[in-house]
Amino acid sequence: MTRKVFTKLLGLFALLLVFHTAVMEFVFREFMESSPSATLHRLGREALFSGLIALIVALPVAAWAAIRIMGRLERVVAFARRVADGDLSARLDQTSHDELSAMEAALNQTAERLGQSFAEIESRRQELAAMLDSMQEAVVSVTAEGQVRWSNAVMQRIAGTQIRAGRPLAHSVRDPDLLACVKGALEQRTVQSGRASSLAPGRTFDVSAAPLPAGGALAVLHDVTRIETAERSRRDFIANVSHELRTPLTSIQGYVETLMEDTCSSPETAREFLGVIQKSARRMNRLTEDLLALASVESPDYKLARQPIRASALVEDATESLGGIIADSGMELEPAGAPEALVLADPDALNQVFGNLVENATKYGNSGGRIRLGAHLLEDQVEFFVQDFGPGIPSEHLGRIFERFYRVDKARSRESGGTGLGLAIVKHIVQAHGGRVRAESDLGSGSTFFFTLPLVPAAN
Repeated sequence: MTRKVFTKLLGLFALLLVFHTAVMEFVFREFMESSPSATLHRLGREALFSGLIALIVALPVAAWAAIRIMGRLERVVAFARRVADGDLSARLDQTSHDELSAMEAALNQTAERLGQSFAEIESRRQELAAMLDSMQEAVVSVTAEGQVRWSNAVMQRIAGTQIRAGRPLAHSVRDPDLLACVKGALEQRTVQSGRASSLAPGRTFDVSAAPLPAGGALAVLHDVTRIETAERSRRDFIANVSHELRTPLTSIQGYVETLMEDTCSSPETAREFLGVIQKSARRMNRLTEDLLALASVESPDYKLARQPIRASALVEDATESLGGIIADSGMELEPAGAPEALVLADPDALNQVFGNLVENATKYGNSGGRIRLGAHLLEDQVEFFVQDFGPGIPSEHLGRIFERFYRVDKARSRESGGTGLGLAIVKHIVQAHGGRVRAESDLGSGSTFFFTLPLVPAAN
């Protein structure tokens, strides 16, 4: 480019000089027609010589001017290329005050404004990305062709490494409901909604896909797994409570109607019927008490009066208060010892925990004839246990026995008067203390229920 500019400038300058010489030759020839021929030839030679001298002098000047202009144009071209490559910090050095300097100043000002605009855009983009990454919802943006344009951190955690910019969304996720919502937003240009249940195992998402003004679509996924789980738990809880109440109520109603209709029944029969009614009423009363206890420990307002207390004292108190219940069941209590370490516990709440575990052992482990109750020290906590030597619990039930209304043997549980809430109450009380519960069992050898309590922090 610079050579072409130099050649054009030099050629134009030479052409002007030649034209100037020719004009002077013509003028002098017309002016000197009446002059002697020798004078005319002499003046022509002088004009030609003066033109040649001017040409020889002008050539270096033209070359210098062309080289200087070419150098400045080369800097302008290099500057434009740097800006085109994204280097908005590039600037032109202004060494003079001519027309090219004004152009260079305008280009520098343009580059500065572009840099400010791009910096502001990048800052806003980073703020938007940070805001979207901090959302609880998963967000993914796709182009009009269905390719992933951008996704936030939540979406990347859900979809894994499969989702990335430039890859078709259909190759990144396999949920048909999500893909249908995005496709509808792209084609119909309206907001689409749906529910994705196969995007991540065990999780459910509400999907909302909306078209973008510049083309493409934006999909937002809201995790409703907990809501659905809570709703399902609520439905199951109501169904279980209704079922548990229906049986004693039906029994009470039937026996009362029989007594009312059969006024001539013998005192023995009436006493028998009243005994059944009393048993059903007690079962309803026990269920009501357990429901109130469970509602209390599950409430956010549930407060514990925790205090430092020796683990051995908790075991001793439980042994004294529950010894009569164990003796009435025909079983023996076998103390297994406990450490003197201090734990943070609410004695009344722990008495309820031991009571529920011992009662559970007397109901389902009475064939073993004895119950062991004790504790042992772990690294930063004390683990308490209640062990029976009954028939044991099948392994497939161990993970669910702390759920509300879950029973291994439903018929036997109802026969013994169990409500199915005792172990759930135990779990919530222990968790409120910052501990954990678990169960171990070997079929034919009995079951052991464990729970932990944190030690009192050592004074610094």
